[in-house]
Amino acid sequence: MRILFTICGRAGSKGFKNKNLKEMNGVPLVYYTLSVIRLYKQAHPADDIVVALNTDSLPLVDIVRKQTVISDVVYVERKSELAGDKVAKVDVIRDTFRATGSNYDVIVDLDITSPLRRLEDVENIIATYQENADYDLVTSVVPARRSPYFNMVEEKSGFYKKICESAYTTRQEAPNSYELNASIYAYRPQFLDTDISDTILDHKCGISVMQDYLVLDIDSEEDFCMMEILHRYYIEHDEELKKVYDMAKSF
Repeated sequence: MRILFTICGRAGSKGFKNKNLKEMNGVPLVYYTLSVIRLYKQAHPADDIVVALNTDSLPLVDIVRKQTVISDVVYVERKSELAGDKVAKVDVIRDTFRATGSNYDVIVDLDITSPLRRLEDVENIIATYQENADYDLVTSVVPARRSPYFNMVEEKSGFYKKICESAYTTRQEAPNSYELNASIYAYRPQFLDTDISDTILDHKCGISVMQDYLVLDIDSEEDFCMMEILHRYYIEHDEELKKVYDMAKSF
């Protein structure tokens, strides 16, 4: 396969300033993403892999350039019209795809601020993508801790009721629900090469289930501190996450 791995990180952040530049347990966050790509390259030497960083952050570029393990990163300058708070990430990924050529079998985006992922998580999402030609994209998810059919509510006519009407009396009876964990996305090139005016979930989307690491959206210093504590626990108990960490430290 010819795979484009995209890494997208804009300068600044309203919720948590410069979160893409943070270090987690002594390692820059972006190195965890580069680490799992390196592990994938080692496990799949026959694949032709391109790695592209799309950013308007010179400090982030400097961090990536300082490492020597992946020396052929392509740098795509973030366009000003794609640097706003309300820009859909898929638009940035599409711009990266078009800037680096179009001869790819799959475009895989790895989020900088979702460092708790293993090599097999990347392998699983690519396998799901390959096995289902009808999918426009595949996204990583975790099993939901709450169900809209059973114990999630919304306001309806002044009262609070289940989001999805149902007669289920236990959560186990309800259909399986999943939470997007924003860690990995695999896009079909033909899909990215179209104008996408609605959300990606309105298209033909598949899922790849990851282990739930109680991952937080990193929107504050407190979120990041909690992630760092969880990471220290997991690298002591999950050998595959430790491999990613050890590789990242070598950068």
